Amino acid sequence: MRLSLSSAITAAISLAALSSAQTLTGQYTCSAGGQYTLCQNLWGELSGVGNQTSTLISQSGNAVSWSTTWNWANNPNNVKSYANVISNTAKGVQLQNIASAPTTWNWVYETQSAGIRADVSYDIWFGKAPSGSPATTASSYEIMIWLSGLGGIQPVGSAIKTNITVAGHQWDLWSGPNANWQVFSFKTASGDITNFDVDLQEFFSYLTTNEGVAGSQYVQAIQTGTEPFTGNAVLLTESYSVAINSK
Repeated sequence: MRLSLSSAITAAISLAALSSAQTLTGQYTCSAGGQYTLCQNLWGELSGVGNQTSTLISQSGNAVSWSTTWNWANNPNNVKSYANVISNTAKGVQLQNIASAPTTWNWVYETQSAGIRADVSYDIWFGKAPSGSPATTASSYEIMIWLSGLGGIQPVGSAIKTNITVAGHQWDLWSGPNANWQVFSFKTASGDITNFDVDLQEFFSYLTTNEGVAGSQYVQAIQTGTEPFTGNAVLLTESYSVAINSK
């Protein structure tokens, strides 16, 4: 769960065309590859001690592969980063005008220390305007989908529903405020989901039907990545894709 660092990210960002694997080492560096941009976003690193690198391995069509390697200690309840890929194309559509939003995410921990505290999650942003940077005044809602949550970590707010079924999986739904936006987090209720192949529209429809999210809200950004708290790991995304199809 990240606070707004958009101005710092914008000032420090460096974009590189993908000709081979690009490894990022800076705090807010990014690497563009086709329909996606990989960003380190080590927004919480000052709360701990450690380091992280992220590598954009390949991009072809609507699919991307990337990895991140991290090692963090101290302040186990503080997120240290959100290394993630953001779609450059799946955005700018009102919820009420979405026919489908297919996504696949195949990932694996290649290595992990005992007792790591980290999530693997989608971070999706809604707003009243067609465009806007995530985690800013442009944001009305933050929608997280936790495919993994290790070490006893919890989403923002509190659990408002348990064991609901959305897109063929069981979730606990959490909700609470953060800055000027409301957060809804679908946390897996049945262990890690490492091969995820769903229509995100099912989550969007659930929120508009059951949680009062207006269909006039726009999808402003779809990100996928990991929030490490403590420990060390190598997280590999073997293949990821997302798209929005309008009605």
